[in-house]
Amino acid sequence: MKPLASFARFVLCGGGVGVLSSGAVALLGGVMPWVLANALITAASTILCTELHARFTFGTGRRAGWRQHWQSAGSAVAAYALTSVAVLILHMVQSSPGMLTEQVVYLSASGLAGIGRFLLLRLFVFAGGRSRTSVPALSPALSPARVQETWAAAGRASAAWGRAYAEPSAAAA
Repeated sequence: MKPLASFARFVLCGGGVGVLSSGAVALLGGVMPWVLANALITAASTILCTELHARFTFGTGRRAGWRQHWQSAGSAVAAYALTSVAVLILHMVQSSPGMLTEQVVYLSASGLAGIGRFLLLRLFVFAGGRSRTSVPALSPALSPARVQETWAAAGRASAAWGRAYAEPSAAAA
């Protein structure tokens, strides 16, 4: 399957379930503690997304197995940790950031985590019968060296953005 087509399906499936999940958390949060509602909906949405990704996003055409569910759950936990750490760092740098700033940081971290999850799911979890060494030959854009290079560039860009945002401008003085 073409990487861009599977990425579009990944965004569509994951984004659609994410939007539905946010509404479900709000509804359940009215009848139980929000933390519990969020945990339940996160678990259910991860299971649903794993099934959707197995059947449609990555074209296996069959249900996800236990191994794929556990690996997908692990990548979801890693993505959750990344977004949490990003917002925690923001609050360490700025004691009370505005909602817009917080959303920009959260959504940026979420986007990077989503790209990382897509690559992990495509290259390892739902790689099917393909060997890991054959994936770069099928798609040079997703070779391990290219992935590492892309993450390094993203890190440099976010560090530069963070420095520019944290340093007061001369115009504000």
